Amino acid sequence: MLHGRALRYIDEVARQGSIRKAAKVLHVAPSAINRHILDLEMELDAPIFERFPRGLKLTSSGELLIAHIRDTLNAHERMRTQIQALRGLSRGAVSVATMATLAAGLLADIARAYREAVPQISLSVVVSDRAGVADLVASGEADLAIAYNLPEDNRLQRAGEFHHRLGAVMAPDHPLAGRKSLRISDCLAYPLVLADRRLSLREVVENLAPSRAQLLPVVETNSMELMKQLAYGAPHITFLNRVDVDRELRSGELAFVPLSGSGGVQRLNTLHRARGSLSPAASHFLQFAQTRLSLVEPPA
Repeated sequence: MLHGRALRYIDEVARQGSIRKAAKVLHVAPSAINRHILDLEMELDAPIFERFPRGLKLTSSGELLIAHIRDTLNAHERMRTQIQALRGLSRGAVSVATMATLAAGLLADIARAYREAVPQISLSVVVSDRAGVADLVASGEADLAIAYNLPEDNRLQRAGEFHHRLGAVMAPDHPLAGRKSLRISDCLAYPLVLADRRLSLREVVENLAPSRAQLLPVVETNSMELMKQLAYGAPHITFLNRVDVDRELRSGELAFVPLSGSGGVQRLNTLHRARGSLSPAASHFLQFAQTRLSLVEPPA
Protein backbone atom coordinates (compact mmCIF):
# COMPACT_ATOMS: atom_id res chain seq x y z
CA MET A 1 0.00 0.00 0.00
CA LEU A 2 1.27 3.45 -0.92
CA HIS A 3 1.84 5.99 1.86
CA GLY A 4 2.35 9.73 1.59
CA ARG A 5 6.13 9.59 1.88
CA ALA A 6 6.48 6.93 -0.83
CA LEU A 7 4.15 8.89 -3.10
CA ARG A 8 6.32 11.99 -2.88
CA TYR A 9 9.55 10.02 -3.30
CA ILE A 10 8.40 8.34 -6.50
CA ASP A 11 6.85 11.54 -7.88
CA GLU A 12 10.12 13.43 -7.36
CA VAL A 13 12.22 10.66 -8.95
CA ALA A 14 9.93 10.78 -12.01
CA ARG A 15 10.34 14.57 -12.21
CA GLN A 16 14.11 14.53 -11.74
CA GLY A 17 14.89 11.35 -13.69
CA SER A 18 17.38 10.44 -10.98
CA ILE A 19 17.25 8.99 -7.46
CA ARG A 20 20.26 11.06 -6.42
CA LYS A 21 18.73 14.33 -7.68
CA ALA A 22 15.39 13.50 -6.03
CA ALA A 23 17.16 12.74 -2.75
CA LYS A 24 18.87 16.12 -2.87
CA VAL A 25 15.55 17.91 -3.42
CA LEU A 26 13.80 15.91 -0.69
CA HIS A 27 16.73 16.02 1.76
CA VAL A 28 16.71 12.26 2.31
CA ALA A 29 19.19 9.47 1.67
CA PRO A 30 19.14 7.99 -1.87
CA SER A 31 19.03 4.51 -0.30
CA ALA A 32 15.71 5.33 1.41
CA ILE A 33 14.14 6.32 -1.90
CA ASN A 34 15.57 3.30 -3.70
CA ARG A 35 14.18 0.99 -1.00
CA HIS A 36 10.65 2.39 -1.47
CA ILE A 37 10.91 1.90 -5.24
CA LEU A 38 12.15 -1.69 -4.92
CA ASP A 39 9.45 -2.56 -2.36
CA LEU A 40 6.72 -1.16 -4.59
CA GLU A 41 8.05 -2.90 -7.70
CA MET A 42 7.97 -6.16 -5.76
CA GLU A 43 4.42 -5.48 -4.58
CA LEU A 44 3.20 -4.61 -8.09
CA ASP A 45 5.28 -7.38 -9.68
CA ALA A 46 6.27 -4.89 -12.38
CA PRO A 47 9.14 -2.44 -12.88
CA ILE A 48 8.33 1.24 -12.34
CA PHE A 49 11.51 2.68 -13.82
CA GLU A 50 13.91 1.67 -16.54
CA ARG A 51 17.45 2.24 -15.31
CA PHE A 52 19.99 3.81 -17.65
CA PRO A 53 23.56 5.01 -17.04
CA ARG A 54 22.38 8.64 -17.05
CA GLY A 55 19.20 8.24 -15.07
CA LEU A 56 15.77 6.64 -14.77
CA LYS A 57 12.78 6.66 -17.09
CA LEU A 58 9.23 5.57 -16.30
CA THR A 59 8.06 2.26 -17.75
CA SER A 60 4.52 1.84 -19.08
CA SER A 61 3.53 0.54 -15.64
CA GLY A 62 5.30 3.52 -14.09
CA GLU A 63 3.33 5.96 -16.28
CA LEU A 64 0.08 4.47 -14.95
CA LEU A 65 1.37 4.62 -11.41
CA ILE A 66 2.60 8.22 -11.61
CA ALA A 67 -0.78 9.39 -12.92
CA HIS A 68 -2.41 7.74 -9.88
CA ILE A 69 0.21 9.21 -7.53
CA ARG A 70 -0.27 12.76 -8.83
CA ASP A 71 -4.04 12.48 -8.65
CA THR A 72 -3.70 11.27 -5.06
CA LEU A 73 -1.24 14.01 -4.07
CA ASN A 74 -3.38 16.69 -5.69
CA ALA A 75 -6.52 15.37 -3.99
CA HIS A 76 -4.70 15.32 -0.65
CA GLU A 77 -3.52 18.91 -1.10
CA ARG A 78 -7.03 20.04 -2.08
CA MET A 79 -8.42 18.35 1.03
CA ARG A 80 -5.84 20.06 3.26
CA THR A 81 -6.50 23.44 1.68
CA GLN A 82 -10.26 23.00 1.98
CA ILE A 83 -9.92 22.15 5.68
CA GLN A 84 -7.81 25.29 6.15
CA ALA A 85 -10.44 27.27 4.23
CA LEU A 86 -12.98 26.39 6.90
CA ARG A 87 -11.02 28.76 9.13
CA GLY A 88 -10.93 31.38 6.39
CA LEU A 89 -8.69 31.80 3.37
CA SER A 90 -5.59 32.02 5.52
CA ARG A 91 -3.09 30.31 3.21
CA GLY A 92 -2.73 28.31 0.04
CA ALA A 93 -0.94 28.00 -3.28
CA VAL A 94 -2.12 28.32 -6.88
CA SER A 95 -0.29 27.16 -9.99
CA VAL A 96 -1.13 28.71 -13.37
CA ALA A 97 -0.06 27.54 -16.83
CA THR A 98 0.12 30.25 -19.46
CA MET A 99 1.84 31.52 -22.61
CA ALA A 100 4.93 33.69 -22.92
CA THR A 101 3.13 36.82 -24.14
CA LEU A 102 0.60 36.67 -21.29
CA ALA A 103 3.23 35.99 -18.63
CA ALA A 104 5.20 39.06 -19.67
CA GLY A 105 2.20 41.39 -19.70
CA LEU A 106 -1.39 40.82 -18.67
CA LEU A 107 -0.85 37.95 -16.25
CA ALA A 108 2.06 39.77 -14.62
CA ASP A 109 -0.30 42.65 -13.84
CA ILE A 110 -2.97 40.28 -12.48
CA ALA A 111 -0.42 38.42 -10.33
CA ARG A 112 0.94 41.68 -8.94
CA ALA A 113 -2.55 42.92 -8.03
CA TYR A 114 -3.51 39.56 -6.49
CA ARG A 115 -0.39 39.39 -4.34
CA GLU A 116 -1.13 42.89 -3.03
CA ALA A 117 -4.75 41.95 -2.26
CA VAL A 118 -4.14 38.40 -0.93
CA PRO A 119 -0.49 38.13 0.21
CA GLN A 120 -1.10 34.85 2.08
CA ILE A 121 -1.67 32.97 -1.21
CA SER A 122 1.46 32.04 -3.18
CA LEU A 123 1.42 31.85 -6.97
CA SER A 124 3.39 29.62 -9.33
CA VAL A 125 3.33 30.52 -13.03
CA VAL A 126 4.63 28.10 -15.70
CA VAL A 127 5.08 29.21 -19.32
CA SER A 128 4.56 26.77 -22.18
CA ASP A 129 3.11 26.50 -25.69
CA ARG A 130 -0.54 25.67 -26.38
CA ALA A 131 -0.11 21.89 -26.14
CA GLY A 132 2.05 22.23 -23.04
CA VAL A 133 -0.43 24.51 -21.27
CA ALA A 134 -3.26 22.01 -21.85
CA ASP A 135 -1.13 19.07 -20.68
CA LEU A 136 0.00 20.84 -17.51
CA VAL A 137 -3.59 21.42 -16.40
CA ALA A 138 -4.90 18.04 -17.57
CA SER A 139 -2.14 16.22 -15.64
CA GLY A 140 -2.81 18.22 -12.48
CA GLU A 141 0.61 19.90 -12.52
CA ALA A 142 -1.18 23.26 -12.83
CA ASP A 143 -4.51 24.25 -11.28
CA LEU A 144 -5.52 26.70 -13.97
CA ALA A 145 -4.71 27.79 -17.51
CA ILE A 146 -4.93 31.30 -18.90
CA ALA A 147 -4.18 31.03 -22.62
CA TYR A 148 -5.07 32.18 -26.12
CA ASN A 149 -6.82 30.10 -28.76
CA LEU A 150 -6.64 26.69 -27.09
CA PRO A 151 -8.44 23.99 -29.12
CA GLU A 152 -11.31 22.04 -27.61
CA ASP A 153 -10.03 19.43 -25.16
CA ASN A 154 -12.36 17.11 -23.22
CA ARG A 155 -9.80 16.98 -20.40
CA LEU A 156 -10.38 20.67 -19.67
CA GLN A 157 -13.33 22.77 -18.53
CA ARG A 158 -13.57 26.32 -19.86
CA ALA A 159 -14.39 28.72 -17.05
CA GLY A 160 -14.42 32.00 -18.97
CA GLU A 161 -13.79 33.57 -22.38
CA PHE A 162 -12.53 37.07 -23.22
CA HIS A 163 -11.72 38.74 -26.54
CA HIS A 164 -8.64 40.85 -27.21
CA ARG A 165 -7.96 43.04 -30.23
CA LEU A 166 -4.79 42.29 -32.19
CA GLY A 167 -2.94 45.16 -33.81
CA ALA A 168 0.25 46.48 -35.35
CA VAL A 169 2.63 47.90 -32.75
CA MET A 170 5.24 50.48 -33.69
CA ALA A 171 7.02 53.64 -32.63
CA PRO A 172 4.79 56.74 -32.26
CA ASP A 173 6.62 58.46 -35.14
CA HIS A 174 6.21 55.51 -37.53
CA PRO A 175 4.57 56.45 -40.89
CA LEU A 176 1.62 54.11 -40.14
CA ALA A 177 1.09 55.16 -36.52
CA GLY A 178 -1.69 57.62 -37.31
CA ARG A 179 -3.93 55.15 -39.14
CA LYS A 180 -7.26 54.06 -37.59
CA SER A 181 -6.82 50.47 -38.75
CA LEU A 182 -4.42 48.42 -40.83
CA ARG A 183 -4.26 45.23 -42.85
CA ILE A 184 -1.26 42.93 -42.73
CA SER A 185 -0.60 43.86 -46.36
CA ASP A 186 -0.17 47.52 -45.33
CA CYS A 187 2.74 46.48 -43.10
CA LEU A 188 4.71 44.33 -45.54
CA ALA A 189 6.83 47.23 -46.80
CA TYR A 190 8.37 47.59 -43.32
CA PRO A 191 10.73 45.27 -41.38
CA LEU A 192 8.58 42.83 -39.42
CA VAL A 193 9.29 41.41 -35.98
CA LEU A 194 7.13 38.30 -35.59
CA ALA A 195 6.32 35.83 -32.86
CA ASP A 196 7.97 32.51 -33.69
CA ARG A 197 5.92 29.51 -34.71
CA ARG A 198 5.73 28.09 -31.20
CA LEU A 199 3.38 30.91 -30.22
CA SER A 200 -0.30 30.95 -31.22
CA LEU A 201 0.11 34.62 -32.10
CA ARG A 202 2.11 33.71 -35.21
CA GLU A 203 -0.69 31.53 -36.57
CA VAL A 204 -3.23 34.33 -36.09
CA VAL A 205 -1.03 36.83 -37.93
CA GLU A 206 -0.39 34.41 -40.81
CA ASN A 207 -4.13 33.75 -41.16
CA LEU A 208 -4.70 37.50 -41.57
CA ALA A 209 -2.07 37.87 -44.28
CA PRO A 210 -3.08 37.85 -47.98
CA SER A 211 -3.00 34.35 -49.44
CA ARG A 212 -0.12 35.10 -51.81
CA ALA A 213 1.85 37.26 -49.41
CA GLN A 214 5.07 36.06 -47.85
CA LEU A 215 5.76 37.08 -44.28
CA LEU A 216 9.52 37.53 -44.13
CA PRO A 217 10.43 38.67 -40.62
CA VAL A 218 13.74 40.32 -39.90
CA VAL A 219 13.47 38.89 -36.36
CA GLU A 220 11.48 35.95 -34.99
CA THR A 221 11.23 35.46 -31.23
CA ASN A 222 9.13 33.97 -28.45
CA SER A 223 9.94 36.99 -26.25
CA MET A 224 7.27 39.67 -26.10
CA GLU A 225 9.74 42.01 -24.44
CA LEU A 226 12.11 41.73 -27.41
CA MET A 227 9.23 42.36 -29.81
CA LYS A 228 8.41 45.57 -27.94
CA GLN A 229 12.04 46.68 -27.71
CA LEU A 230 12.49 46.38 -31.46
CA ALA A 231 9.20 48.18 -32.11
CA TYR A 232 10.48 51.21 -30.18
CA GLY A 233 12.68 52.02 -33.15
CA ALA A 234 11.01 52.87 -36.47
CA PRO A 235 10.54 51.43 -39.03
CA HIS A 236 10.07 48.04 -37.27
CA ILE A 237 6.52 46.74 -36.85
CA THR A 238 5.35 43.88 -34.66
CA PHE A 239 1.92 42.43 -33.85
CA LEU A 240 0.56 42.11 -30.33
CA ASN A 241 -2.70 42.31 -28.43
CA ARG A 242 -3.86 45.68 -27.20
CA VAL A 243 -3.57 44.57 -23.57
CA ASP A 244 0.06 43.50 -24.10
CA VAL A 245 1.15 47.10 -24.66
CA ASP A 246 -1.23 48.92 -22.33
CA ARG A 247 1.55 50.41 -20.18
CA GLU A 248 3.59 51.51 -23.21
CA LEU A 249 0.54 53.16 -24.79
CA ARG A 250 -0.21 55.08 -21.60
CA SER A 251 3.40 56.30 -21.43
CA GLY A 252 3.47 57.21 -25.14
CA GLU A 253 6.40 54.88 -25.88
CA LEU A 254 4.53 52.82 -28.50
CA ALA A 255 1.58 53.18 -30.87
CA PHE A 256 -1.08 50.53 -31.53
CA VAL A 257 -3.21 50.34 -34.69
CA PRO A 258 -5.94 47.64 -34.75
CA LEU A 259 -5.88 45.06 -37.54
CA SER A 260 -9.08 45.11 -39.57
CA GLY A 261 -11.42 42.15 -39.80
CA SER A 262 -12.93 39.71 -37.31
CA GLY A 263 -9.81 37.57 -37.50
CA GLY A 264 -7.95 40.30 -35.66
CA VAL A 265 -9.54 39.28 -32.36
CA GLN A 266 -7.90 36.65 -30.14
CA ARG A 267 -9.92 34.41 -27.82
CA LEU A 268 -8.52 34.24 -24.29
CA ASN A 269 -9.78 31.42 -22.05
CA THR A 270 -9.48 30.52 -18.41
CA LEU A 271 -9.60 26.75 -17.88
CA HIS A 272 -9.25 24.05 -15.26
CA ARG A 273 -9.39 20.28 -15.22
CA ALA A 274 -12.72 18.73 -16.19
CA ARG A 275 -12.34 16.16 -13.39
CA GLY A 276 -12.26 17.09 -9.72
CA SER A 277 -12.80 20.39 -7.99
CA LEU A 278 -10.64 23.45 -7.49
CA SER A 279 -9.08 24.23 -4.15
CA PRO A 280 -10.45 27.32 -2.37
CA ALA A 281 -7.24 29.20 -3.20
CA ALA A 282 -7.41 28.29 -6.92
CA SER A 283 -11.10 29.13 -7.06
CA HIS A 284 -10.45 32.48 -5.39
CA PHE A 285 -7.64 33.35 -7.81
CA LEU A 286 -9.78 32.29 -10.79
CA GLN A 287 -12.58 34.63 -9.73
CA PHE A 288 -10.10 37.46 -9.16
CA ALA A 289 -8.41 36.93 -12.55
CA GLN A 290 -11.71 36.76 -14.41
CA THR A 291 -12.89 39.98 -12.80
CA ARG A 292 -9.69 41.71 -13.95
CA LEU A 293 -9.97 40.21 -17.43
CA SER A 294 -13.57 41.43 -17.76
CA LEU A 295 -12.34 45.00 -17.20
CA VAL A 296 -10.04 44.87 -20.24
CA GLU A 297 -11.30 47.14 -23.03
CA PRO A 298 -13.40 45.07 -25.48
CA PRO A 299 -12.50 45.08 -29.19
CA ALA A 300 -13.90 47.92 -31.27
